[in-house]
Amino acid sequence: MGAVLVSVDTAAASGDAGGDGTGGTGRVEGDAVEVAATAEAEEEPAPANLVGYGAAVGTPARRRRRRAAARESSAGADTAILEAAPHDAIRLTDTAADTLAERPRSTPPVRKLAKDLGVDIALITPAGLDGLITRRDVEDVAGRGGRPAASRERAPSQEPAGERETRVPVRGVRRRTAEAMVASAFTAPHATTFLTVDATETMEFIARVRGDVAPARIGVLAAAAKAVCLSLRRHPSLNARWDEQTDEIVEFGYVNLGIAAATPRGLLVPRIADADAMTLAELASELSGLTERARAGRSTPAELTGSTFSITNVGVFGVDAGTPILNPGEAGILALGAVRRMPWEHEGAIALRSVVTLSLSFDHRVVDGEQAASFLRDVGALLADPARAMLLA
Repeated sequence: MGAVLVSVDTAAASGDAGGDGTGGTGRVEGDAVEVAATAEAEEEPAPANLVGYGAAVGTPARRRRRRAAARESSAGADTAILEAAPHDAIRLTDTAADTLAERPRSTPPVRKLAKDLGVDIALITPAGLDGLITRRDVEDVAGRGGRPAASRERAPSQEPAGERETRVPVRGVRRRTAEAMVASAFTAPHATTFLTVDATETMEFIARVRGDVAPARIGVLAAAAKAVCLSLRRHPSLNARWDEQTDEIVEFGYVNLGIAAATPRGLLVPRIADADAMTLAELASELSGLTERARAGRSTPAELTGSTFSITNVGVFGVDAGTPILNPGEAGILALGAVRRMPWEHEGAIALRSVVTLSLSFDHRVVDGEQAASFLRDVGALLADPARAMLLA
C-alpha cells in the first residue's frame, strides 16, 4: 500500500509512480509506449516463474495460474518455480536473483529494437562505461548475425599529461545535448541576425503591473515570450520545420514555446504548449513552473518534446548577445541578451535608457533573410512599445 511501483529516470527527468492498493506482480513488460499513452496489461497475465503470491486479506481471490506440463517437469532446474507465498510476498530464488543482478541495463526502445532484430539482449556486453546497452550495441550485434563481440571494451583513453588534465565521461544530458547540437549544426544551415532595442517602456510597464498579477512574476523573459508569440502570427515561416523525409516545410498552427533552462543535469528545453493562446500573466506563471520543474529534474517527457520555436535568455549570464544553435526540428531560436542602462538616442537627445540585444538564429532552408529580419523587427517593436500588442492581441 503506497509503495513506489515504478521509478522513471531519463537523462533529463526523473519521477516515481506509486500504488494505492495491495497486489502482486503479474508480468514485467519491456515494450515501448508513446509519451502520455496508457500501458495496460492483458486480462490474463502470462505466467512468471519468479513470482509467487497468496490472496490478500479483504480482496477477491485471484485465479491460480495454469502451469504447463513442461514447467512442472522442470522442478529440479536451477531456477525453481516459487510456491504461493502469504501476504502477497514476492521472492526470488538465489539463481534468479543473481541473473537479474547480472543482466545489463537497457531502455524499453532498445529492448524493442533487439526483439525486432532477433538479438538476444542478455548476450550483449555494453560498450559504454556506464553499463547501459545502446541502440548501437544492438545494431552492432545484429550486423554480426546476432553473435556478441569477443571483446566490447572501449579503447583506453590516452594518458593525461601529469596531473594537469582531467577526462570527464560524457553521458546523460551532456551526451544528448552534444548529439542534438551536432545534428542541428550540421543539418540545418544556420544564419543569425541581431537587433538592439530600446526596451525602456517595456521595463517601465513590467514595473507598473508586476504587483497586479501576483503570484505570477512578470519579467523581461515573459514579455519577450509574448512578443515572440504575437510576431509568429505574422511570420508563420519561423514557426515551422523542415521535413527531412519528404523535403517539405511544415508550418504549425500553434506555438509550443521552448524555453532553454540551465539545470544541474545540463541544458534542457522544456516547452509551454499553446503559448500563443496565453495572456502575459499566464505565460509568466507557466515560465516560473516550467523552469522550476526542469531544475528539480521533474520535467515530464511530454514537456521536453514538441516545441516549435525556442527562446534562450543568455542575459541571465551577464552577456549581451549570442549565436544560438537551433533546437533540432525548429526553424528559429531567439536569444535575449542582458538589459543594460546605457546612453541612447531618444526623441532627438541622448538619455540613459534600458537597452537589450536580440539574436535570432534561423534555418536558411525554411526562412529567408528578409523574413527573419522582418520577424525580428516586429519582436523589437513590441518590446520598444508594448502598447503595440493591443493591435495584435
